[in-house]
Order: sequence, then structure tokens, then C-alpha cells
Amino acid sequence: MKTSAITATLGAVHATNALLTIRNNDCAFFTHNLTLAENTKILNTTYHAPDTVNITSGQQNIYNSHGFCEVDATVSYGRNSTLHFSVYLPDALPYNGRFMAVGNGGMAGVLDKTALMQQLNSGFASAAGDAGHLASLNNDGSGAPDTYIPYLHNPEEVQAWIHDAIALFVPSSKDLIEAYYNKTAAYSYYSGCSTGGAQGFALAQYHPELFDGIIAGCPGNWYSHLALSFLWNAQHAVENTSAYLPQTVLNFTGQAVLEACDAQDGVKDGVIENPLKCNFSIDSLACNATQIPRNNNTVTCLTPDQIVAAKAIYAGPKDSDTGEELYPGFAHGSEIQWILQEGSLSHDFSVPILQNLVYGNLSYNASAFNWTSDVADVDTNAGAFIDAISANLTAFRDRGGRLLVYQGWADPFNAQTWPIQHYEDVQSFFDDDISDFYNVFMIPGGGHCGAASFYPQVPATYHTVPALMDLVERGEKPEEVLTTKPTNGETRSRKLCAWPKAAIYVQGNTDDWKSYVCE
Repeated sequence: MKTSAITATLGAVHATNALLTIRNNDCAFFTHNLTLAENTKILNTTYHAPDTVNITSGQQNIYNSHGFCEVDATVSYGRNSTLHFSVYLPDALPYNGRFMAVGNGGMAGVLDKTALMQQLNSGFASAAGDAGHLASLNNDGSGAPDTYIPYLHNPEEVQAWIHDAIALFVPSSKDLIEAYYNKTAAYSYYSGCSTGGAQGFALAQYHPELFDGIIAGCPGNWYSHLALSFLWNAQHAVENTSAYLPQTVLNFTGQAVLEACDAQDGVKDGVIENPLKCNFSIDSLACNATQIPRNNNTVTCLTPDQIVAAKAIYAGPKDSDTGEELYPGFAHGSEIQWILQEGSLSHDFSVPILQNLVYGNLSYNASAFNWTSDVADVDTNAGAFIDAISANLTAFRDRGGRLLVYQGWADPFNAQTWPIQHYEDVQSFFDDDISDFYNVFMIPGGGHCGAASFYPQVPATYHTVPALMDLVERGEKPEEVLTTKPTNGETRSRKLCAWPKAAIYVQGNTDDWKSYVCE
């Protein structure tokens, strides 16, 4: 190597090292004279050079594309509770001038560092919290029958979990952003799914001033009755009984539904575009007098008890006296994903919530749940603290807030039509078109916050953030959203349409989203 080249290389190395030193110093010292809220405490500041932090998400490793300053902090609240949060501040050049907070999943108790890193890599100053309690002190963040879950016995921590957790760390996060960049973020966004979707609705309802735009995916914002949905389904398809629907039966049922309704959108691709237009009767699969349910280990039909169980899951929980719907049922095309509904979700969520939060009795027998009188107990002791279902979003709308909701039609957790039902409730409240501030996008073959395991051919990356930014920053209504990257590795894109429209194939490559129109 020539001397001039060596000198240039050494110069570049020295310049890089000098820049890292400056950024390390900036990150280390910018909080020293910063006055934050009295209940906020900075624990640590750390500068990370590009490609030095690895977050493992499933089978994927996500590295930081940009250098960033990580600030770890706590917020004390209530009588003796603490919320932990982190803020990722990208270097000035890749920073897009915007703030993105991300939510939690399940019973929370940990920071969603995967979402934090993804938003950082998109240029956002991003922040996340643990929802005000530690998973490590709460059965590792998992519910289980007959198990004491401490935070569910602390009213302030229950209140924080869904209603207030994000709002607790947002003001200090914004102050840190302003101090680091010497200016406030131009726009503030929030993105969360599942419990995080519920937190998104809680922000719009209870903290409308905090965010310009909110993405709420597969939202469990009627959380108390979502738990009842899990319990209902588990009680109607009990394992080791004649009503149980094993995966082989679910596969058989799901395939029959697909054969009946797959081609409605003009292309047969193993996915139902709009299940509400699927004219299928589960009775068509009932065993007749000459059939047996299995023949040479192949499912041929459903028994009477299995038909009753399937109808109960389609219908959703009902008040046993009045027949009133307590939560929507599951849609056609989701059958192949029902196995979680037949016990494990009730085990992980319904029973722990009933025993810890609703009745405060670990010996409570959930199988004796009264589908009339006990519903009132759930509403009073749980719903008041963890639901966010008000149709009155006037304050959020009037301050210019925008809300984008997405929901998978094959979600194995959340009844697929719940976001549609709530959207219609809000529309009825305003008695007007609400698409200028609130839109719902249904995902054919979509799962819970991403891919559905039995639909690997369906694009699983939803480009909702650009759509929300267009709405917030340019006033452009999101008529459609691009989806890409199926989990099976195929190159395929699809078009999501703002409800009530659905994508219809027109012409061209069926794997190209441009070949579809929203109708």
C-alpha cells in the first residue's frame, strides 16, 4: 500500500475514533444538568456505535443500523411502584426528527427492545417501558391458574398496565429528545399491538394530548371481555371430551372453508379476503348416519358435539340469560388457528385474571363462572381498570390526533371483528364519517401482530407507519397499505384496504399489490 493511502486510511480511523469519542461524551454528559420530572431518575447513558447491538427476534437478529445514545431510566408512581423505560436516540444524521413510543405485549413487565430497535433503524427517537411492573416479580410475565400475580393485586399497577403506563414515561422521553438534539421532535407517534394496541386506545381515550398519531394493532382494548372470550371457547371445546377440536379437525374445517370462499376476491391463493362475505355453514361438515369422523386416520366429518363447539366459537360468549353478545366470535378462515382458544389462552389469561384481579381468590374455580351474574364482577373489578372502549374520542380528534388500527383475519387470539365493531361504535357516536382521523385495516390471512403460522405465504410486514405519517403530516387519508415479506421467503406484496373496502384482483401478477384495487 502506498504511503498516501496508508496515511488516508489512518486519518479516517482517527477521524472515526474522534467522532465516537465526541458522541460518547455527548451521550454521557447531556443529562447532567437536565431537569426532568421529579419522579424520574436516570440510571445510565450508553453510546452504541452502528452494528454493535444485537436483538434476537425469533430466528432473526436485528442490529442497530445507526449509532445511538441509550438512556435507561425509571419513573416512580403510586405509593411504591416503579416503571422502567429506555430511550434510544439515533445520531443526528439518521434522526428523522420524530418520536416513536412503543407498547407492550401480554402481561408486560419487560421492554419491547425489538420494536425499539426497529423504530431506531427507521430513524425515530424511540422509547419503551415495562408497563410499571417487572415480569421477573410476576411469574416471569406469564399467567397461570392458582398462581399469585403480585401486580394484579396492586390497583395502581393494574391502572398503569394498560391505561397509564405509556403516559408515565412519555413526558421525560420528550424532554430527553429535546435536550439531546436541542429541539423538540416535530411529531410524536405511538405503535403497539395486542396489549400494546389496548394501550394505544387508552392513550387516545385518556391521554389524547400526547401523540399526533397512534397505531393500534390487534387491539385488546376490551381486555376484560377478551379474557371472557378465551374462557368461553375453552369451556366449549374441552380437551379429552367429545367436543374437543384437535388440530386435524381444525385443518379439515379450515380447508373446507377455504374451498368455499377463497376465490371471492378473484384469485385462489389460500386466503379469504373478506370472511364476512363467506357463505359457509359448519353444518355442511356434520357426519351423516353412514359416516364415521375418522377413516384411516383421515378426518371425514365433525361429530354433533364438535359442531356445537365450533358454533360456539363462531358465535362468541353470550349472556346465559339474555343472549346478549359479550364479545364477538371468530371469523371464517380463522379455524385452523383455533387450537390456542381451546385451553391455553384461558389458562394463561382468563383464570389468572379472575383469580387475582376479579375475585382475589386463588382457589376460585373458573369452570363455575356464571355467564350472567359473574360478568358484572368482571366489569366492575377488571374492566374499569383495564378496558379502553369509549366511543367518545372527541378530545383526540379535536387536537388533530390520528388513529390507524390493523387486525389479522386469522388472529388466533383476538376475535377478528372486534376492531370493526368498535370502529362502528365510534362512527355511531360521531354520527359522521370518521375516516379523516380513524381507519381500520383488516389483513387477510394475517395473524396476531404479524404472520399466522398456518399462512406463511401471506406478507407479514405491514407498512402502517408511512401511511400514518402521510395522514398526520400531509392530511392524506390512507386508502391502502402495502404489505410485504411473507415468512416463507417468497417475494409477494399485497394491498390492505381501509375498511369497509377489500382488495379485488384486476389484472397482472397476482403477487404484486398493484394488481389489486380496493372496492
